[in-house]
Amino acid sequence: MNIQETIVNKVAQSGLLTVDLADFAPRGERVVYDIKDNLFQGLILREKDFREFVKVHDWQQYRDKYVAITCSADAIVPTWAYMLLANRLEPYAAAVVFGGLATLETVLFERALEKLDMERYRNQRVVVKGCGDTEIPESAFVKFTTMASKVAQSIMYGEPCSTVPVFKRKAPPTNG
Repeated sequence: MNIQETIVNKVAQSGLLTVDLADFAPRGERVVYDIKDNLFQGLILREKDFREFVKVHDWQQYRDKYVAITCSADAIVPTWAYMLLANRLEPYAAAVVFGGLATLETVLFERALEKLDMERYRNQRVVVKGCGDTEIPESAFVKFTTMASKVAQSIMYGEPCSTVPVFKRKAPPTNG
């Protein structure tokens, strides 16, 4: 008796739509501008010196980069100083945010996901990929879930072969 075994890819036949949030990560270099380097004796910001620095600094080096402005020193930095930096960086940088690299990633993902056409997920069974080579901020998973839950049939987290249910649209009530 000759029994033929057929290998069936149940994941491919499941109708699941896998979403890798890493696909939405903006490409480009991320840099931190730490204002601590502009502090006098690491403690205070001298307005005259800082304004001179802002005037002569080579801002071209930030062209097309994603820049996070922060201060890692335990110092009081006036808000206008961050505003001056933002104003000088804006013509060159791809984006400028206040905070560290984690804040920068959060903002970049937020902006990218806001541009997403959610119609492609309408009535779909969506699996949001859980792991990969690109670090994805948790806020991106939250943002995508809040957006997709308005249109998707269901949302799961993980890999198509092993998922955790997150959301399932309730069936409309039947008349009868």
